[in-house]
Amino acid sequence: MLKENLVMLRNINGYSQEQIAEKIGISRQAYAKWESGATVPDIEKCSLLARIYGTTIDSLVSTTKVEGIGVLPPAPMGKNIWGSVTVNDRGQVVIPKEARELFDITAGKRLIVLSDEHGIALIPSKTFEEIVNQGMKLMSMKKDQ
Repeated sequence: MLKENLVMLRNINGYSQEQIAEKIGISRQAYAKWESGATVPDIEKCSLLARIYGTTIDSLVSTTKVEGIGVLPPAPMGKNIWGSVTVNDRGQVVIPKEARELFDITAGKRLIVLSDEHGIALIPSKTFEEIVNQGMKLMSMKKDQ
């Protein structure tokens, strides 16, 4: 888990082992041992690595596997990768339990469906309405100036 994430994140960000080792104040050989799984970093070094890669310690040390894709890289700070879902014959999907709990999505709760060229997003209708109202206030403030 950790060793795969370290390799993925380093490659995604275009760093060499030496560059990362230098950033956290260790030798390249010590860092290489983390990537090989021979040793693991202490919690302070994990914290530094998470900051360098813009993720969380939890994301750094755990993996998400998606059927047909494989292991996903750790999500950036404040973002989540919940895995994959399957659309049933009625076009329905089950939102992963952890996501439902995080966003307090319960039976009867209204969601707004948004999309762009990359895919679909769901946002609680209350949150969407708050964002729209904030935008409207800003626009009216600019008109008044």
